[in-house]
Amino acid sequence: MDWPVSVALAQSVPELPTGADWSYEMKLDGHRMIMWRTDDGVRLQARSGRDVTAAWGDLALDGHHLQAGTVLDGEAVITTEDGRISFEAAQARAASSPTRAHRLAAQRPAHYIAFDTLQLPSGNVRPRPYNERRPALLNLLTGLPANTPIQAVSATTDRDTALTWYNTLHHQGIEGIVSKRTTSPYRAGRTGAWLKIRHADTIDATVAGFTGTARHPKALAVRLPDGRIALSQRLTTALATRIAPRLVPQSGRAHTQDGDAYTPVSGEVVVEVVAGATRHAVVTVVRLR
Repeated sequence: MDWPVSVALAQSVPELPTGADWSYEMKLDGHRMIMWRTDDGVRLQARSGRDVTAAWGDLALDGHHLQAGTVLDGEAVITTEDGRISFEAAQARAASSPTRAHRLAAQRPAHYIAFDTLQLPSGNVRPRPYNERRPALLNLLTGLPANTPIQAVSATTDRDTALTWYNTLHHQGIEGIVSKRTTSPYRAGRTGAWLKIRHADTIDATVAGFTGTARHPKALAVRLPDGRIALSQRLTTALATRIAPRLVPQSGRAHTQDGDAYTPVSGEVVVEVVAGATRHAVVTVVRLR
């Protein structure tokens, strides 16, 4: 399997699918991550394909307990003192320099919640159905130390249990449910084999420009699926720090349909924004893709 690997994505749906061929997993509010256990060590890959090992060194160290040749798909999460999953803490870690990331890891270690197996030491398992990959994942993780932060995501084949998770665990950082067809292989992109419902649905949007400076952007002008360009709410410091190196400003000024001025950019930078608010032209940037 060649680095980087393209990941499977879930389609947004309004409700959980029904039927005996579906399994339901908790959707955690963290950072998507592929964990590669190679012959030489551990590499961590973001959904975009970037190498993010330096920011998540604690997880890379724990990944050495896996057998060489293992590749997992999952979510890096960080919890607060009260046990709640904090996306803000994960975002801050992802945007940190290696030195700061090491300091943050000492204060609040990360967990890796695996939800799929792409490769075992015996070879590529992506063509195998989910109902074979899931037991393989559980079997793989039973061989890790008891206190490992690498764990399997909670899953059930009972739709009512999944609905209970969805309705009662949002305050703990469970942002939704991912349904996976049990007979489906692992395929990159959105194929309809993975479906998600979440409390605040999001969409991907292309960055058209920014306000502030390229080194310290205050807000982003994003192009929404309907073609409209809207200005986002003010970026968090962690987001601004992570996005700034990707911005290539062009000369001149441009304006949104509402008349807000911004500096246009070249190249393609994609961010995730809250979709529910875009009907009212209020855009909240969630993360960099």
